[in-house]
Amino acid sequence: MTVGNMESVELFDAGKKGRGLRATRELNTGEVVFAEPSFAAVVFDSLATQVCHSCFRHQANLHRCAQCKFAHYCDRTCQTACWDEHKQECGAIKKLGKAPSENVRLAARVLWRIHKDTGIASDSQLVSVDQLEDHMADLPEEDLKKLESDVHTFQGYWSYGRKQHAAEYISRIFGITFSEINHGLQAVGVGLFPNLCLVNHNCWPNCTVILNHGNQSAVSSTLHSQRRIELRAMGMIPEGAELTVSYVDFLSVSADRQKKLKEHFHFECTCEHCSQHIKDDLMMATAEGKPSADKVKEVTAFSKERLEKIEKSRIERDYPEVVKLCRECLEKQENVLADTHLYKLRVLSIAGEVLSYLHHFSEAANHARRMVEGYTKLYHPNNAQLGMAIMRAGVTHWHAGQIEAGHGMICQAYRILMVTHGPNHAITRDLETMRRQTEIELKMFKQNEDEYHAMREAALKK
Repeated sequence: MTVGNMESVELFDAGKKGRGLRATRELNTGEVVFAEPSFAAVVFDSLATQVCHSCFRHQANLHRCAQCKFAHYCDRTCQTACWDEHKQECGAIKKLGKAPSENVRLAARVLWRIHKDTGIASDSQLVSVDQLEDHMADLPEEDLKKLESDVHTFQGYWSYGRKQHAAEYISRIFGITFSEINHGLQAVGVGLFPNLCLVNHNCWPNCTVILNHGNQSAVSSTLHSQRRIELRAMGMIPEGAELTVSYVDFLSVSADRQKKLKEHFHFECTCEHCSQHIKDDLMMATAEGKPSADKVKEVTAFSKERLEKIEKSRIERDYPEVVKLCRECLEKQENVLADTHLYKLRVLSIAGEVLSYLHHFSEAANHARRMVEGYTKLYHPNNAQLGMAIMRAGVTHWHAGQIEAGHGMICQAYRILMVTHGPNHAITRDLETMRRQTEIELKMFKQNEDEYHAMREAALKK
């Protein structure tokens, strides 16, 4: 599959949803439907010093651009590979004296690219940037005021010889829906992918999107892969079926997902899972003992209040306090909220993550196992979030010395990520290494448990 290959899809009229893409042939589970390099992309303001502005990977000790002192890169090779994209921005930041917000930086990169490539960067791009839908007419007054402020900042930032643009045209660029760019499960930036913009939303989609770094280890910047997304089939897709992705995480009840989609993407979601409230009952389920309505109300309010405190302590890196609050909350939730309840899943996730960080692996593994059991009942079986959660749970069990459960989870995660990320993604390659290592350790464990535990204890003491 070459970057930009669009032979498996076609543009069509999707009715009330506007334009959409559909399959021109049957697509297999895990198949790359198409890959697309970014037309323009920027790292989030909050991660500007932690994520490479070229390949969007988290790296320690990034090199800073000596000119603008804002952009950061893995090394000189990444910086050189990104120079064509950064050079106009570099001069604009120096002129302004500081870097503007990510929205302004991205709009500027889009316009610089339009000047260079007239809005169509390759033959495989189905529509030009100017033909993409904007949501200006849907914005509430508060958002319009922010947009006006962004346009004003943009006009002071923009420099392209004598070429200027009317505020209305600049506003249209801001009004296009940009896509978040994820590293693992964390959103690290935002970009414009014109063909991806044509893929409509469904809360239970048939495709998933990942950022594939490609080859960023080459010594020569000319051999670096373009920053690109891959659209992958989550299951078999018949010829003629519309291709869909989810714009939001599925783990919210349908009313909350609809509200978020309306606020951020300006449409009413009428997909089957929203209109029929599928899995809402599981996400709000109570424990099997059928506690009273008053008890459920009390524990739900307590959980909401505790989660706010947990998040605050987590941001402050007060991890012992996070653990204390999580234990209190889980104790209160026991026999009241089911393990598929969103509030319980949230506490289990945070508790497992923080306890692992503090090396309390046995307790972390117990929480991670319960979280995975809940996720498995809620998520699509080939959801990337589910795969990553199972991977983390597997590693936690491995570190806890529970090698059988750990290896099983790592294998399960590997099967999912082979679909969502493919065999050549960095995350899948790392997971394959873990799978081989746990397989070796599991054989050792089955041959002689005492010898295995002695080996493990000796390794931990090093």
